[in-house]
Amino acid sequence: MLDLRFAISSGRLPPAHAQAIAAALEAALPWLAATPRCGVHPLKLAAGGTEPLLSPRTRLTLRVPRLRSPDAARLAGRDLPLHDGHLLLGAAQPHELLPWSALYADCVLAPDGAGELAFVQAVRAELDALGIAGRLICGLPRRAADGTVRGWSLMVDRLSQTDSLALQQHGIGAGRRCGCGLFVPHRSAAAVGAAA
Repeated sequence: MLDLRFAISSGRLPPAHAQAIAAALEAALPWLAATPRCGVHPLKLAAGGTEPLLSPRTRLTLRVPRLRSPDAARLAGRDLPLHDGHLLLGAAQPHELLPWSALYADCVLAPDGAGELAFVQAVRAELDALGIAGRLICGLPRRAADGTVRGWSLMVDRLSQTDSLALQQHGIGAGRRCGCGLFVPHRSAAAVGAAA
């Protein structure tokens, strides 16, 4: 697995952009939906107003198998239709997964109706099944549009190099193509509880 980061030449995002991006990518790359560990990282957007705003530094980042990266890179130059918006993709740059001791996911989906304790227990069980040891630090809840909790931000630290790479390659929970369960390197536990 590796991360493929696309520059965004121009675009306008609909309010529910994560689902719209996932649908557009699955239409453009039919193998994406059939490859469970593939994912689309959450976009880093500029603050302001109620409409999601792209900044000049925003990148569309896909986590894909190494063998699929040349196929995915052919999205460069494509204009992805997003219901009431679009994204014009620029050049793609591959980035290797690196073995950091602390990893962070902006949102890991919780089992339906699970509280924080049940969520942490479910994550621990999934990590145990993968043979990954590490300390879990649960952050703020992530809510759906109707206000219900859909998951939490999560840091896993004290990871060995092997476990760090395994967690980045596998992820945790569902929703990878909508930005959930994907882990990236993190320098400290201080910002885990920060609002998204």
